Amino acid sequence: MAPNADESVKLFLSIGLDEKTAATTINNPKVTANLTAVIHEAGVTDGCDRTTGNLLYTVATKHHSNLLLHRPTLFDYIVSSKIKTPAQLDAAVSFFDNHAAEDFKLNEFEEACGVGVEVSAKDIEKAAEKVFEENKSAIVEQRYRTNVGQLLGHVRKSLPWADPKIVKDVIDRKMYELLGERTAADNEKPTKKKEKKEKPAAKAEEKKAAVEATPEPSEEELNPYSIFPQPEQNLMVHTEVFYSDGSVLKCNNKKEVLDKHLRVTGGKVYTRFPPEPNGYLHIGHAKAMFVDFGLAKERGGCCYLRYDDTNPEAEKKEYINHIEEIVNWMGWEPFKITYTSDYFQELYDLAVELIRRGHAYVDHQNAEEIKEYREKKMNSPWRDRPIEESLRLFDEMRRGMIEEGKATLRMKQDMQNDNCNMYDLIAYRIKASETNIIFGCRRMYSPHSLDILFFTPHPHAGDKWCIYPSYDFAHCTVDSLENITHSLCTLEFETRRASYYWLLHSLDLYMPYVWEYSRLNITNTVMSKRKLNYIVTNNHVDGWDDPRLLTLAGLRRRGVTPTAINAFVRGMGITRSDGSMIHVSRLEHHIREELNKTAPRTMVVLNPLKVVITNLESDKVMELDAKRWPDAQNDDPSVFYKVPFSRVVYIDQSDFRMKDSKDYYGLAPGKSVLLRYGFPIKCTNVVFADDNETIREIHAEYDPEKKTKPKGVLHWVAESSPGKEPIKVEVRLFEKLFNSENPAELNDDWLTDINPNSKVVVSDAYAVSILKDAAVGDKFQFERLGYFAVDKDSEPGKLVFNRTVTLRDSYGKGGK
Repeated sequence: MAPNADESVKLFLSIGLDEKTAATTINNPKVTANLTAVIHEAGVTDGCDRTTGNLLYTVATKHHSNLLLHRPTLFDYIVSSKIKTPAQLDAAVSFFDNHAAEDFKLNEFEEACGVGVEVSAKDIEKAAEKVFEENKSAIVEQRYRTNVGQLLGHVRKSLPWADPKIVKDVIDRKMYELLGERTAADNEKPTKKKEKKEKPAAKAEEKKAAVEATPEPSEEELNPYSIFPQPEQNLMVHTEVFYSDGSVLKCNNKKEVLDKHLRVTGGKVYTRFPPEPNGYLHIGHAKAMFVDFGLAKERGGCCYLRYDDTNPEAEKKEYINHIEEIVNWMGWEPFKITYTSDYFQELYDLAVELIRRGHAYVDHQNAEEIKEYREKKMNSPWRDRPIEESLRLFDEMRRGMIEEGKATLRMKQDMQNDNCNMYDLIAYRIKASETNIIFGCRRMYSPHSLDILFFTPHPHAGDKWCIYPSYDFAHCTVDSLENITHSLCTLEFETRRASYYWLLHSLDLYMPYVWEYSRLNITNTVMSKRKLNYIVTNNHVDGWDDPRLLTLAGLRRRGVTPTAINAFVRGMGITRSDGSMIHVSRLEHHIREELNKTAPRTMVVLNPLKVVITNLESDKVMELDAKRWPDAQNDDPSVFYKVPFSRVVYIDQSDFRMKDSKDYYGLAPGKSVLLRYGFPIKCTNVVFADDNETIREIHAEYDPEKKTKPKGVLHWVAESSPGKEPIKVEVRLFEKLFNSENPAELNDDWLTDINPNSKVVVSDAYAVSILKDAAVGDKFQFERLGYFAVDKDSEPGKLVFNRTVTLRDSYGKGGK
């Protein structure tokens, strides 16, 4: 059994950990188990010196999984003090990473990590002296603000196996010898001098210098897939399964198994993107696609699109079609499209083999009993039934002779384990129809009663099966059957590693390399499929592709491009830091960056206010040039489009006030503004409706010579001919769907957090005539308003636009 907290603390203190570190460690069950196992394997349960203990602690916390196979060798060298510094340990880890099981020579290993190399105090003194001589002027100038870490690095570079503590002591002493005692000035923070306004040339030089001084990105930033090993390296121990009886199962591929796998794959990377077809994909799946398809593409390998279709009740053809379409829209091309159900026969045969090997049994506990027994860590009464009996019952399950809920096939794992994912997980269950009067369902006569049993047909496999494998049974086995090299998933599946490898080990199957990365969590939304399904089916939103949702269909309908989504995901990296919430402004930043380059400019007035240009003839219409692309050269005719300027123009109601102020740049009585691409106009009169409050129209005069230079610039739309209204369009303005950044924290009250103003429809906006031929999906920047896309609800004569994102970018101003 696992030691209690007091025993663990006592054990950790015995290897030289301080009390704070020991107390912190026992709060993390995984690290506690790792460190306990390391101490026992190293044979230091009676204690050791602090240097040895710190190195063992590093192995347990930082290098646990990729050292499992070579730990006996490593521990011998640590405990015997042949490896005694962190630098030597790092070198040993690097060496083992590049050498397969047993495939190394001890002399090469010892040379690689400095075994037997003695660095004397005199050697360190000499190296430090050289570093100080080379950097003396900078040290004297900066005094105790000098970056001591850089000095340490210079010494360690020439003496990699030197004791870092001794190096630090020597550096500190030499700093004191050169500079003397610290002064009050040394402890003051440097004050920023107010910079004088520089000439443009000086600023340009400074900007150039700043660009040149920008540090080069790391290998992982340049290539996020560099963290993954090559297929031929898959001989390492993947994980350790700690049993409640104290034994440990170390799971890794045997050389002959890996060689067979490599012959089949040709040494290529094989990954899979395995969505369940029980809903629409959301932006979290975009990250999964980026990881799975992206790794295969970067390594010249193959990625399956595999539908994890083990639950026939929740799956629909609609979802299957949607997933394939969205994967293609996101720019990914599957090597092959498969279904878990394609392997139902192979999976059934493997389940039979698992029973024959004594690793599975048919259980008759119901769901409540299974839950109770798991909570109490008790074995099922049927756990030790004879193998032949389980084989017969499993066959009856397959033939539809047992009702749903009366039997399951469970894996015989470890009910007393500290990991609940080893509590004899269900491998197979029976799926019956919800009612006995469903046409198309498979019918069987129960031998135990006169009832006719009806079973749920499968959307892909039809009515051949009435038993279905669980995720825990099918996921790892299909990974193995498809020769997946890298099985990549989110961190919530990390605790299932033990079960994943236990099953493959029990069946002597090839084991893929498993790696978990952090989920993508974004503010002001929900991404739980259960919650998404609820708000869709209960009409809180307008379907799975509602533009307020962060489903990929919703983002596409809103006008977001796959390029922007992939850039956003790439910017997150493939990290294991979990629990962080990404602010939605970060996504919006990437959307703006993309649309700023690809969306042509045009003008739309949301809430029109009529302006009559009194000094322009009523029948006169001028054709003015407006720019689609503001930064393009003027000698390119395609840059421009024509807008009419006539006696009646429309500005937005928000751009007019009766009372002017210094910080207001809109139109007001007696004030001038510039109409974008047009002329300055000056308000000369305001016409009110009968209530003497509502403004009906404004009278203004334009300046045909453009002598007036107003500060304010307004967008506008004009009548194309006298009395002819501009084209009317509907504009839908979207805000965040939820008021709170993390509505999931509200638990059962999450629905009350839905923003009632998340969708505002403007039915009668005015648009310039160039938009009349816009097609569904076309994207534009409405000047001063934001980026918009044509919605699928558009009809002839009435276009509908969705606001994709506003022009304001808050990401660089506090968005995270």
